[in-house]
Parts: sequence; structure tokens; C-alpha cells
Amino acid sequence: MTFPTELPTSRIPDPMEAPALRWGILGTGWIADQFIRSVRAHTRQEIAAVGSRNQDSADAFAARQKIETAHGSYDALVRDDSLDVIYVATPHNHHRDHVMLALEAGRNVLVEKPMALDHPQAAEMVALARKKGLFLAEALWTYFLPKFDVLDQIVASGALGEIKSIHTEYGEYFTRDHRIFRPDLAGGPLYDLGTYPISLLNRLMGVPTRVVGMKQDDESGVHGQLSVILSDAHGNQGTMSTTLYGLTPTNAAIVGTGGTVRFGSEFNLPGPFEVLSADGSIRLHYEETPGRHFEGLYYEAAEVARAIATEQTETPKRPLDATLDMMQTLDLIRRELHI
Repeated sequence: MTFPTELPTSRIPDPMEAPALRWGILGTGWIADQFIRSVRAHTRQEIAAVGSRNQDSADAFAARQKIETAHGSYDALVRDDSLDVIYVATPHNHHRDHVMLALEAGRNVLVEKPMALDHPQAAEMVALARKKGLFLAEALWTYFLPKFDVLDQIVASGALGEIKSIHTEYGEYFTRDHRIFRPDLAGGPLYDLGTYPISLLNRLMGVPTRVVGMKQDDESGVHGQLSVILSDAHGNQGTMSTTLYGLTPTNAAIVGTGGTVRFGSEFNLPGPFEVLSADGSIRLHYEETPGRHFEGLYYEAAEVARAIATEQTETPKRPLDATLDMMQTLDLIRRELHI
């Protein structure tokens, strides 16, 4: 195939044009705040209700975020018939129960990543959503961004040739009082930070046939950092390292026989990347101002609204089978490293 001379354009519609749905927020933590702030600034979605474990917590969050309805239990939230969709924003180890609660109540659901703690839990949620004909998606917001729509088109075109290796890493610094150091909240970097690189490896390689790696445990009882190599049936490789102990570039490179993708900032966030022909003679640049949650979370909300309004039960931006593949891969890593 002839290497392209220009990049495709993003096909993501204007988020402001997405149908306005009424959202219920299940959980009142940091990510719920970020989601609401981004969605209100960049879409017409309506944050209509919040549910918490008690009325005082719900009232305080609703007052701070100027939300009209505060429910003092998660059950009351999911039984609010005025809502079109529930956003589950509780810690990882509560996702299964809260998603099942919402689905049983007949609600469409967007759930924070990772969808579950393991593949059986995720498969249970997916089966119930499909049985009831309800929308369900994992809020791995990277894949709703315009940059990844462009990247998907590049990969689908065959311009990269056979993908031989994918190199990924993600590290952040956390204070010791952060939930990521708590074993009772499924702490450690794998579920939080690791879902971004692992999902990219899955997206390009599928579920690996072999996993090898090492981890270092933290005094808190969670794993503090780990590195793995994944390989497919053809021996192609993907690498991933993740750590709680400091900021890393959080970068990635995708190496194919026809070309390479290199990211100009954190690969999982809004920002630039370049596509190089195998010999480096052609360099194509995707330009985008780097950003974080405020500049990106709203794309997933708009896509969910479009899907629900057109009676779709999942989104091609983050298909349920892709989530199940990631959960299967996380299970393989946990088994290999005894996490």
C-alpha cells in the first residue's frame, strides 16, 4: 500500500448537537465532579439528579453542583423515572453492584473504567444489559476523543502495515491518603492507570496469548508498580509499565511494518501525534492542544446521548466486547503477577 500524504479528518459530530438527555450521577467522588464540569461546559446534556449513600452527602453534592434533585440512596436514584441514563462513578469494587442495580431498574448506564474487577463480573453486566435491551458502556474516555477517531482510520486503512510492537507506560504521583493506596478499594495502578495502556494494546493486538511480567508491592498492601510484556499468536509484542510513584511521560508508540505512530503528549489525553512512514521519509502531524478531563470527558457523554437517542444499546467507540477483552487481559495479568 502507498503511504498516505495527509491524515484523515475526525468524524466526531459536534458534541453540542447531541440530543440533550437527563443524567443521574451515582456517586459523588472526584471523577463525578470532573464529568459534570466538562459536560456542562461543552454539551447540552442535563445533569438532573445525584444519588449518594445518604441524604446529607447527596444534598451537599447537589448544592455544590447546582443539581435539582438529590436522592439519599442509590436505589432511589435508579428508580427516578425522569432520568434517561445513569453515570456510575463509584470506586471500582462497587461497579458491579451499582451497574446491576441500575440495569435491573431499567436504566441505561455509563460506568467508569474499569467496568468491573474481573471478566466474570463484566460478562454478567453485559449479559443483563443485552437481555433487557438497555444501553451499557464503559467510560474509558480516551476512545471517544477526535484524535482516536483519526487514529482508528489510519489503522483501518492499513497504512501502518502489520503492527509488530506497541510500547506504553503510565505513571502518576499520589499522596498516601489517596484511595489508590487502599486494598479495600481495589487500589494499585493496574485498574486505574493501567486500563489506558492495556486497552490500547487490546485494541491493536487483541487478547494476548502470553503474559510475562514483574511487580513491586507497596507497604500499603497494594501493588505499587508493574511491567508486563504481552504477545499475540504471531509473537508480536506489547509492553506496559505503570507506577504510583511519580509522573512519567505517559507516552506510547505503535510500530508497524509500514509506519509508526508517536504521540506528542500523554497518549490517552487530548493532544497531538505524528504518523511516520517506515523509513521516516513522510511525517504527518495531527495537531491538537493538549488537555485533560475538562477538555475531553464531554465527548463520551455526547456519544452516549446520540446512541441512546437512536435506540442503540452500545457504542462502536467503546464496544462491550472491547471491554470484555480488556477485562480478560487484566485477569491474565493479575494471574501472572499474583495480584
